[in-house]
Amino acid sequence: MRLPRIICLLAAVMAAPAAQAQVLEFEQLDGWYDDNHADALVAFLKTCDLIDAPDWRPICALAADTPQDDASARSFFELLFKPVLIGTPPALFTGYFEPELEGSPVRTGRFAYPIYRRPPELRDGQSYHTRASIEGGILAGRGLEIAWLDDPIDVYFLQVQGSGRIRMTDGNVIRVGYAGANGQAYRSIGHEMVRRGSHTMDQVSAQEIRAWVQRNPTAGRELMNTNPSFVFFRKIGDLAADQGPIGAMGRSISTMRSVAIDPKFTPLGAPVWIEKDGRNPIRRLMMAQDTGGAIKGMQRADIFYGTGFNAGDSAGTVKDPGRMVLLLPIDRAYALLPEG
Repeated sequence: MRLPRIICLLAAVMAAPAAQAQVLEFEQLDGWYDDNHADALVAFLKTCDLIDAPDWRPICALAADTPQDDASARSFFELLFKPVLIGTPPALFTGYFEPELEGSPVRTGRFAYPIYRRPPELRDGQSYHTRASIEGGILAGRGLEIAWLDDPIDVYFLQVQGSGRIRMTDGNVIRVGYAGANGQAYRSIGHEMVRRGSHTMDQVSAQEIRAWVQRNPTAGRELMNTNPSFVFFRKIGDLAADQGPIGAMGRSISTMRSVAIDPKFTPLGAPVWIEKDGRNPIRRLMMAQDTGGAIKGMQRADIFYGTGFNAGDSAGTVKDPGRMVLLLPIDRAYALLPEG
């Protein structure tokens, strides 16, 4: 979903959340004993070696030696972690996915909407051209196009998701991932639709936004341009087809086991217990392995639903309350409690 920025992210991993905290017991986690903890352990092992902090390193070493059966995996989490509630529920859960799209390496009559690689002059944190300027052609002719898609809303949502697979006209499939952004603040076009009065909040979903933009192409382009944020991509050439996209920690993320979080409050790489209510409730241990421009706050997570149309159909309607509980090394968990 997002470009690896390992040095900065490791600093976030090692920093304890500075927020109201409550230490819980595992018995207080709804559905804890029904989860597949062995699957959660596999997801944890994907990134735990990147958490370079003294109290995390031995935990990762023990994780690698833990048998990958459910009883052993559950004992591993229960013996070495404490559940910590950071902030005040209800949480807000949304979903994201890796799109599969059709594209062309060159512009054609059908494929006329480019996705761009990162301009060489763009620096992290720099305020760069807005979406409207870029869509207006300010980068045209520089050879920055990676591929051309056949629908501008596909370009927009590819930027929101941060990664994707594109089947080219010659049959080859390329995978692209986040390479940077233009430094402009993200603005939700769904919220803009509500502000304008065309929709109520409960009517807004990825599917409805897509349908509205396709029905109203001119107004749709103007609507998308109210979000000045713009994402650039890079080709990912060494990722197996059965692996998920690259997350913020530089490793492949796992379907229904990885979440994007706000690293100001949730350490990257940490296990997170998800209690999502609403339609299709979820009670599952996931890993904080990604970030996102719209993912802000203590009780906020974006659940990775996988790759392709069905994953997108599931992810696009998720906007549910619940509770998110962080699992931290025991000493670190108790250190968050107020003194006295």
